[in-house]
Amino acid sequence: MLDWGILVLRLGIGIMFVAHGLQMAFGLFGGPGVRGFSGMLTSLGFFPAIFWSYVASYTVLAGGLLLIAGVQTQAAATLLLVFILTAAIKVHLSKGFFLSNGGFEYTFVIAATCLALILLGPGKFTIFR
Repeated sequence: MLDWGILVLRLGIGIMFVAHGLQMAFGLFGGPGVRGFSGMLTSLGFFPAIFWSYVASYTVLAGGLLLIAGVQTQAAATLLLVFILTAAIKVHLSKGFFLSNGGFEYTFVIAATCLALILLGPGKFTIFR
């Protein structure tokens, strides 16, 4: 059952990251696209913002796809953990814990899931087994 649990974690968080990556990179699903995301990064003090916008957008998109496939799971989860911790610290930490106040509750759950996948690995259900 452990491998089934890992698969559920990988698919759930992978789909979420792919959806957000498509928003950030291409403006799909009502997202800002890479230029709009760059504007937000500028307001957070990232320089050069357009560079970091591309890095973050494609890290989130590719990382999510890798988790879904179970390929390079631990490396992908590590990069996604760095991304989500950065978001938590730069955007949400000052607003407290609860999501209702803009806090880090949601990023905390995502970070915990990424950490679990780093520790557990891909499980037996990957596209290369």
